[in-house]
Amino acid sequence: MRKPVILITGAGGEIGHGLIERLWEESRPAIITIDLNPLDASLHDRVSRELTGSILDTNLLERILSEYEVDMVFHLAALLSTRGEFTPVTAHQVNVEGTLNVLDFAQKQGESHGRAVVFLYPSSIAAYGLPDLETRGRAGKVREHEWNVPTTMYGCNKLYCEHLGRYFNHHYKQLAAEKLSGKVDFRAIRFPGLISAETVPSGGTSDYAPEMIHAAARGEPYACFVRPDTRIPFMAMPDAVDALLALARAERTRLRYNVYNIGAFNPSAEEIRQMVLEGFPEADIRFEPDLKRQAIVDSWPEDVDDSAARTDWGLSPRYGFREAFHDYLFPHIAARYGH
Repeated sequence: MRKPVILITGAGGEIGHGLIERLWEESRPAIITIDLNPLDASLHDRVSRELTGSILDTNLLERILSEYEVDMVFHLAALLSTRGEFTPVTAHQVNVEGTLNVLDFAQKQGESHGRAVVFLYPSSIAAYGLPDLETRGRAGKVREHEWNVPTTMYGCNKLYCEHLGRYFNHHYKQLAAEKLSGKVDFRAIRFPGLISAETVPSGGTSDYAPEMIHAAARGEPYACFVRPDTRIPFMAMPDAVDALLALARAERTRLRYNVYNIGAFNPSAEEIRQMVLEGFPEADIRFEPDLKRQAIVDSWPEDVDDSAARTDWGLSPRYGFREAFHDYLFPHIAARYGH
């Protein structure tokens, strides 16, 4: 008999670390992980099996299919926005072809055990693309269907994979004699910038906020690559993990959409700097905007409308701007760096 498990791809990243810890604390389910690198040592006893490899390796996925009965997939593996602009073809291979491999895997699992596999997909505000600052200022809180014209390879990948997931969920092989759609229950969150106390940023264009606070905690100077007035939505990592789990556990009949915005607070870069100085008064933070990275951030919304997530599955972040720093980031990061 195959063993029922949860599969987490890209498990060693910022979201994966928090997700594994939360699942362990709550119910200790059987978890299989895939990542290019070994997991942090603190996570080894939290997972049933750790596979080091790539989501582009279909043989690896076939092996999991033969040995395990996967009920839920958290597909976190991705090549992020800044890195993706340096290697766009590689980004497409990982973010699109890799996602297609995992969707196909989930489809086979669903067909095999006769019920839908819940497929959680972290999309991004990079899926948006506003043309200029004037339009951005007028747009206000952007809804899911608005301004879906991304300017980065990462954003294009994320938006396309949302459509792929919707296709598998509702229209897969629609000309076949029997109905094959519905074996993948695809659910996506468009994450804002995420700030974690536990992991160091790894290549996102919104990473100026977490980079700022981690550098301050290490006692290192930091040159912020966006203007002081730059404003996008953010969220503390524990709330991001809560949101993933809340959407994963929601009754399908309550969900009107496959893709949902979420957000918590949207400070300017200068407001983030001032907040970091409250925790680390000696921090040396200056602004040296990188015009190319700035242009990418300026194409994203100043804020998002997440009312659908709040209505359909109860999104309710615990941390506002001040709480995220004073109750979560400052104490945990100070402990991490020995303050």
